[in-house]
Amino acid sequence: MKHLVFLGAPGSGKGTQSSKLKQELGFHHVSTGDLLRKEIAAQSQLGKRVKSIMDAGQLVSDELVVELLKANIDLKKDQYIFDGYPRNLVQAKTLHEQILQGHDYTAIYFSVDTEKLVTRLTNRRVTKDGKHIYNLITNPPKVAGKCDVTGDPLIHRDDDKEEVIRNRMDVFTSTIEPVLKFYKDLGILKTLQADQNVEDVYESILKILKK
Repeated sequence: MKHLVFLGAPGSGKGTQSSKLKQELGFHHVSTGDLLRKEIAAQSQLGKRVKSIMDAGQLVSDELVVELLKANIDLKKDQYIFDGYPRNLVQAKTLHEQILQGHDYTAIYFSVDTEKLVTRLTNRRVTKDGKHIYNLITNPPKVAGKCDVTGDPLIHRDDDKEEVIRNRMDVFTSTIEPVLKFYKDLGILKTLQADQNVEDVYESILKILKK
């Protein structure tokens, strides 16, 4: 059973492809943010610890994230996509050594030209809950300004504005190279051109899964 670690700059298409793999192949999409909110809402012991840390304005430690993952996933039973974690080399090593080591998994890097990415992100529109994502150029809604699935209005998020995007690109670039080298040295890194259309990127992922 192969698991996936998606790596790529914000807006490179990881979320869109995660949704397709979830709907069509039954993958589970692992979002540490969603898991944190789930534990807090459930008022579990772990959730109470997380809430106290966040209420104090502190960052959740990598050790606590590992504990969170172990409490919420079953790698032998289901297939998972890790998206948004790891963000740096320390997290990549932690995820490998404490969660994924011994399991069949592949890291996929969504490579895309920065200027194309800026254009893509400034044209991104999402539903208020963030569950449905569109792009006015590559994946527009059938009816302008409305979600194809729910009919809800689409919004242009503040973090999809150009100045914010360029700052995020700078942060991403400074941290991703060591992560890519780590997975390349493990022999499990695959790179795909993410500036293709959605279906072509999806087909590329399917080919990786078959290997």
